Amino acid sequence: MQRTRTSTPSGGDARQGERLMWLTPQRVFYAGLLGAAAERAMGGHGVYVSPAGAPPNRIRIGGGAWQSGEFIVVPPHVPHQVESACPLIFNLLIESESVDPARMPAFLQHCGPVDAPVFVQRMREAHAHLLAASARGIDFDGFDFDALFFDGPLASRPLDARIRKVVDMLVADPAAPASAEDCAASVHLSFSRFLHLFKQETGMAFRGFRAWKRARSLLRYVHQSGTLTDIALDTGYPDSTHFSHSIRQVYGLKPSDIVAGSRRLALHDAAGGFRQ
Repeated sequence: MQRTRTSTPSGGDARQGERLMWLTPQRVFYAGLLGAAAERAMGGHGVYVSPAGAPPNRIRIGGGAWQSGEFIVVPPHVPHQVESACPLIFNLLIESESVDPARMPAFLQHCGPVDAPVFVQRMREAHAHLLAASARGIDFDGFDFDALFFDGPLASRPLDARIRKVVDMLVADPAAPASAEDCAASVHLSFSRFLHLFKQETGMAFRGFRAWKRARSLLRYVHQSGTLTDIALDTGYPDSTHFSHSIRQVYGLKPSDIVAGSRRLALHDAAGGFRQ
């Protein structure tokens, strides 16, 4: 989700102290660098907001014409390219299996720039609130994500109990070597029935879901001191080549750019605490 304007973050960037990421199993809030990312396709409902006083962000969806807006919505798996003239961008990500798409707020049921000034202001205020807490060294475990951004919980997506079991397993451990055959057997479904039901319930094919969760799990490792090969193995990839290809497809960035752009990012990980 991050990239510098050059190869590494600029120490003279006046907004570097405003960078943070709040990572939970079903939500991500990111305030940080974007840079010249190539086309990306995220596995959740995405929102991009420009900071107050900054020029509107630009988006090109599926190779179409460029559009501009201070608030942009992108549904899951939609290829898009985003540009930000400001060194800071706000990005909210909502996992698709966690919310009922038909019951999401109306302003999130779009693709492209949307006029939603109340939500834009709320997102900017949420960033300021989280920034103040982060500056005091406060972790975010006591905060309610949906209450902060949406003034209440988003409607949950109802899932078949068998599919829920598999989803929970993949979310808890994206690196697990779980095949579709093994997952089908674990919930007493035939292979073909499992694949059909999984896509019907989650809106994603099993293989795509697993690939997204692995790519998403990279965000937990942006401050890890090991090599990129270590991160690739920790996130479940067989080697660095597969790792790099998958990450670039999802984020439009090389893993090395993501890690470099996160050096001054305050990371609040619900699973791993607060790191700077």
